Amino acid sequence: MQFQFSTSVHIIFGEGRSRELPDLVDRVGRRPFVVTGSSRDRHHDLLTNCQGASYSLSGEPSIENLGSALAQAREYKADCVVGVGGGSAIDLAKAVSAMLRNRGEIMDYIEVIGRGQTLDMGALPIIAVPTTAGTGAEVTQNAVLHSEEHKVKASLRHASMLPSIALVDPELTYGLPPKVTASTGLDAITQLIEVFLTKKANPLTDGLVREALPAAAKAIRCACEYGDNVKARRDMSLASLFSGMGLANSGLGAVHGFAGPLGGMIQIPHGTACAILLKHCLEANARAAQSSGELGLLSRFAELGEMILGPGGDIPSLVRWAEDITKELGIGRLSDFGFVEDQVEELVEKAGKASSMRGNPVKLSDDILTAIIHQAM
Repeated sequence: MQFQFSTSVHIIFGEGRSRELPDLVDRVGRRPFVVTGSSRDRHHDLLTNCQGASYSLSGEPSIENLGSALAQAREYKADCVVGVGGGSAIDLAKAVSAMLRNRGEIMDYIEVIGRGQTLDMGALPIIAVPTTAGTGAEVTQNAVLHSEEHKVKASLRHASMLPSIALVDPELTYGLPPKVTASTGLDAITQLIEVFLTKKANPLTDGLVREALPAAAKAIRCACEYGDNVKARRDMSLASLFSGMGLANSGLGAVHGFAGPLGGMIQIPHGTACAILLKHCLEANARAAQSSGELGLLSRFAELGEMILGPGGDIPSLVRWAEDITKELGIGRLSDFGFVEDQVEELVEKAGKASSMRGNPVKLSDDILTAIIHQAM
C-alpha cells in the first residue's frame, strides 16, 4: 500500500476562534485582499479589524469574477488573500492568490477547458474562513470556476493553493437558513460517502469518514430545524472540514462527476445537485458492485450503511435513507431547476470527462449514466 496526504498548513477549529482573524492576518501579510460572499454585512464584526481591499462575490465564482477580483488585488498590491464565506468565496480567494504571483493568462492554468499548465510560481498566503458547512474548500488545493463560454465548471489547481490557515468556527454557521444548511450539509455528507467509496481511498481518509459521517448523518436534520444548536453545527462543520481533507487526498466519484458539469449548464446550487444525484449514484454503484461480485466494495457499502443507520444498516436501507433525507429537506429534482431532456446527452458526455468520475469505484457506462439522470429528473 502506498499513499500520501496533504492539507492546510495550520487548521484552527472551535467556537469563537474566528475572533483571532486579525492577528492571524498579521502573521502572513500586511496588505490583505479580502474575498467575501454577497452578504458581507453578515460578518461585519468579524471583518471590522481586518483592514484591506475587498471583493464581494454574488453566486458561484466565474472566470470573469476572477479577472475582476484579480485586477483589484493587483492594483492594491495585495500580499495575502483572505476568503470569508461559503465554498464559492473561498475558491475565488484561492484563485486570486494563485494568479497574483503568475503573470500568464487565466486560461493558461485552467484544467479541461484551458491549457492546464502548472503554475510557474506558488500562490500567495491564503487564510480561509468558512461560513457554511459544505464544501471543505478551506482544506483543498483547487478552485472551481464557471465558464459561461463553455457552459461548464473547471478547476485551477496547485498544491500551493492549500490555504496557509483554515480557520473553522462553527459559530459562523449559526442562523444559516434551513435551505442553505440542507444544501451545503448534504454536499459535505455526499463528499464523505464518495471519499469512502472511491478507488483511491486510503487509511487516513477512511479514518476521517468514520469519525465525521455518523455524527453528520444525525446532525443535519437538527441543524436545519434548530439553526443555533451548538452540537449540530459543530458536527456539520467537522463533516465539511473532514470531507475536504478527504477529497483532496482521495478524490470523489460519479455524483461530483455530474455536479460539476450540471453547475455550468443550469442555475443550481452545487450541494443541491449533489443531494439530488446521491441516491441514484449509490444505487447504480451498488448494483454494479453486486453484479461483478466486488466483495471489497460491497463490504464498504455495508459499513456505510452502519455508519449512517447503525447496526443492521445495509445497501437497500442506505439507498432509502438517501432518498428520504432529500425529500424531508425539500431538495427537489433536476427538472425543478430547469434541466430538460434535450440536455441529457450533453451532460453525460461532460460528466464522462470530469476528473471526479475517474475516482468512481466502478466504471459506469454511458447507458447507466443516462439512466441516473433520467431518474434524477
